[in-house]
Amino acid sequence: MRSARHLHLPVWALLLLLHFSAFVPGARGQQETDDESEFSYDCGSENGPENWGKIKEEWATCGTGRMQSPIDLSDRHAAQAPNLGYLNHSYRSAKASIVNRGHDIAVMFQGDAGSLWINGTAYHLRQVHWHSPSEHHLNSHQYSLELHMVHLSTENKAAVIGRLYKIGRREHFLHKLEPYLRRMAGTKEKEENVGVVDPWEARGDGEAYYRYTGSLTTPACGEGVIWTVIKRVATVSTHQLKLLTDAVHDGFEMNARPLQKLNGRDISLFCAHDDHERYYAAADY
Repeated sequence: MRSARHLHLPVWALLLLLHFSAFVPGARGQQETDDESEFSYDCGSENGPENWGKIKEEWATCGTGRMQSPIDLSDRHAAQAPNLGYLNHSYRSAKASIVNRGHDIAVMFQGDAGSLWINGTAYHLRQVHWHSPSEHHLNSHQYSLELHMVHLSTENKAAVIGRLYKIGRREHFLHKLEPYLRRMAGTKEKEENVGVVDPWEARGDGEAYYRYTGSLTTPACGEGVIWTVIKRVATVSTHQLKLLTDAVHDGFEMNARPLQKLNGRDISLFCAHDDHERYYAAADY
């Protein structure tokens, strides 16, 4: 588990760590909750998405924030931004474990899995997880699955790469995880080591991307997250999608937060000149 690394610390050290984190800018807001029993994705329920901000004081941003995610990434609202350039990321294979967090399945990296560089700041890859159906929409179209690659800076600021999937051929990265997903569905195991994982396989293909400032999509919905959503839509098999949804806890088979208001935010779109026509011609909305 993510908390296991602190089990051998003395009590005074744990208290000091918790005290310090309360004063680090964004330390709480850039973290996801681990207790899925307190919230759900059931719209209309007492603990559903529209009420997340009322459940806990520290979750208030879920209801009051004006830079919330996900959003509909519309080409009509996106401004061409060639100055953004190609994504500057350097990933490396690292040991990892697969974790059933109840509300989703995540691959947690235990070593240095590389970084994403944005405006001179390094955001270190910490974990990847999935949402079904997709949380972001492209031109009002919702897809079958979305992968989030979560990166954190040394100041605990988040940058997330999102990748969308439609039903089709099996996905290579998920294919390697299928045995672990099957065991989790059968035994409800919470965590299992998966050996060395190559993040490049999760990143996949596609150079064109959308960029905007938003939030985490689970409580506490901390804002200031730099979102990069790859424009090219990948494919996932129906079998792989079922493995992911069977592994999570009952009630979280559909774990996508509803769309949030844009509230005048800018959406930028980077698309290399030689790829521009090809991407738009091949778009499948």
